[in-house]
Amino acid sequence: MIQDFFHGFNIFSEHEIDDFAQLFEVRKVYKNEIFIQEGEKCKEIALIRSGIFRSYYISEEGKDSTYCFRFPNDLLASYSSFISGAPSVETMQAISDADLLILKKDKIDELVQNHPNWMKFLKIIAEQEYLELEKRFFQLQRDNAKQRYVTLLENQPNYIQDIPLQYLASYLGITQRHLSRIRKEISF
Repeated sequence: MIQDFFHGFNIFSEHEIDDFAQLFEVRKVYKNEIFIQEGEKCKEIALIRSGIFRSYYISEEGKDSTYCFRFPNDLLASYSSFISGAPSVETMQAISDADLLILKKDKIDELVQNHPNWMKFLKIIAEQEYLELEKRFFQLQRDNAKQRYVTLLENQPNYIQDIPLQYLASYLGITQRHLSRIRKEISF
């Protein structure tokens, strides 16, 4: 999986990928377990082999708001904390049992120092994170809840049924009752 993931960027040689693939650690994460807690510093990044994660924050009123899901073959990290060293403003939680491939920040820092292609890779990841954030921003501004649900359904048809309704409704910015009405309108 690591080889396939990094080949997709067309940056690294086979030899480079084989070298740094050995630096990843395998970790099993169980349903409801936290990968990164709000207030902690993110010191590792993960490649999701299996499972689904949600990113959420708690508002001043104590409301739990899901704003992002991560699926197999996605990278998982509190990105702003990871790059800045500041405490995370989000919590990332497994919503199913999951298998991760973990790479520690200190190992990434070494790779950046010793392999110039890692700077290119990190630039691409930063660009992808920005584009995803922009897409989500415009989606929230332009699309109604049904359109946002359809987009999620089109992009992740194999996993959407595994997301608990309360998290899905929170992500869409609607009540569970409204979500149930939307799901009835859409045929699978």
